Amino acid sequence: MTLFDLGQRFVGGLREIPGSEHDPFIQWCFTKCGYGPDTPDEVPWCSAWLNGLCWLFRYPRSKSAAARSWLTVGRPIAIEEAHAAADVVVLKRGEGVQPGPTVLTAPGHVGLFAGLEDFERKVLVLAGNQGNTVSIQAFPVDQILGIRRLN
Repeated sequence: MTLFDLGQRFVGGLREIPGSEHDPFIQWCFTKCGYGPDTPDEVPWCSAWLNGLCWLFRYPRSKSAAARSWLTVGRPIAIEEAHAAADVVVLKRGEGVQPGPTVLTAPGHVGLFAGLEDFERKVLVLAGNQGNTVSIQAFPVDQILGIRRLN
């Protein structure tokens, strides 16, 4: 089993709970980032989810809920080398011009590489907090800040 295989098990099943209740697994994932166990699942959780998976696999992790913190974990690889196993994709997030990969405090999104589509103009990302659930979504490749190999 790979990290990607484990992540796929959460697709469509792990999601935010509307209202005052919160998903206990998402809250547990936040504890792997230094947050308290009562952190609401409405707090952006893509990085927390990935930290939780990596903790279970004993892989390197960012220990931060900031998506761009993953730009310091593992080793950088080119998109041509990426495969769906334990490669992490870090993306820009937000409107307008966004800072590059040297700015770790800016908004971002992070998940596991799931492939390329649309003549390699889009990267597929398996991640938490995509539509308030775990899913695979496509993003333009020009949004990629970095791809990191964890193992």
